[in-house]
Amino acid sequence: MSESPKIYHTDQGQGFPVILIHGFCETHEVWSRFAKVLSKDFRVINVDLPGFGKSKSLPEGFSVNDAATAVNALIADLGITSCVPIGHSLGGYVTLAMVKQKPSLFSAFGLFHSTAYADSEERKASRNKVIEFVSNHGVPPFIETFIPPLFYNKAHPDVPFAVTMALQTRQETLIGYAKAMRDRPDLTSVIKEFNKPIIFIAGEKDTVVPMETLEKQANLAAKAYLHVVRDTAHMGMFEKEDETLNLIRGFLVEATT
Repeated sequence: MSESPKIYHTDQGQGFPVILIHGFCETHEVWSRFAKVLSKDFRVINVDLPGFGKSKSLPEGFSVNDAATAVNALIADLGITSCVPIGHSLGGYVTLAMVKQKPSLFSAFGLFHSTAYADSEERKASRNKVIEFVSNHGVPPFIETFIPPLFYNKAHPDVPFAVTMALQTRQETLIGYAKAMRDRPDLTSVIKEFNKPIIFIAGEKDTVVPMETLEKQANLAAKAYLHVVRDTAHMGMFEKEDETLNLIRGFLVEATT
């Protein structure tokens, strides 16, 4: 395990580099089981985004693009000249911004329950409510109601783990990323202009990133791999661990050979 000036990360295995990027109110631990398996065939860099887990925070008023800059800087510090990032939810927003900044750095990328679309006005209003609630009441009451509905089965055995992980989130980090996600631009241009493979993993029951929106985005890509995971909402790495792990592993093998 290592620590750069801004980005804490684990570095496992040898082979073609894969960057795993977690979502909102998560840490690198969300990918721990995936990293263990993937590191048998790849070099797996599993990061804590700035402000989450053990990573230092960005200055107040940061953007998703700033988080992407920090991850790209880590990749450069590690001497990596070609890699594949896989981003879950917020991690997908960061991934898209990373690719926009340095498209030649990436041999492929993955959006795992994530989207290139900007927030709708309704979604922006929802973000503002989250910001207000957390400002007034703190992180724990928000997390207790936020995490379980991300699972199709709210009694899934990994819900408590996800809640415990999310409770590590600092208030300023949660509010800062809620603002950053609210204000991020549409990046469908990245999908249109990227002529290398992109994997889209959608949850059939995902209300955060509906599968229909990912089907539309996949149609914009030159080399799209779209997979809809049945009876799954927004947490496919837990809800259908074996299936989604095999999808990612198969994609990585094909995209890097």
